[in-house]
Amino acid sequence: MARTNTDRNATTAATRQIWQRARQTAQDAKPVVAQVKPLANDTKAAANRGLRKARSWAAPQVERTGQALQDTVAPKVAAALHSSAQRLAPDKPKRRGWRIAAGISALLAAAGAIVAVLRHRTAPSATTAADEDEPAPAVSSSNQTPSSAR
Repeated sequence: MARTNTDRNATTAATRQIWQRARQTAQDAKPVVAQVKPLANDTKAAANRGLRKARSWAAPQVERTGQALQDTVAPKVAAALHSSAQRLAPDKPKRRGWRIAAGISALLAAAGAIVAVLRHRTAPSATTAADEDEPAPAVSSSNQTPSSAR
């Protein structure tokens, strides 16, 4: 026989023996399980009662501790955080918006004054120039053209 066949047969036999022992142990354990199961259920119920009792005692304790911390420590922590934030924040830049607005309004006023002065200077000469260009109405009865009247 080849060596691999021998190994395979040995492995198969060992596997059968392991499964047979497991089945026998399970059969032997059934009466023990029947005896232990009620005890396990009672232990579970007792543990649940103990857990409920411990939680009902601990809840007010934790509530009181939380209230005490909120009243004493929390304001101090909040104040410390606030002061730290103020120290960390960079200085606010100076607001120069009013200076810009004042400069723009001064420029606009100066531009308006210049326009008014220029209009005042050009307005009278423009009207007089228009009056000189137009010929005066002829009162005489002669047939003179306006260009020959000049």
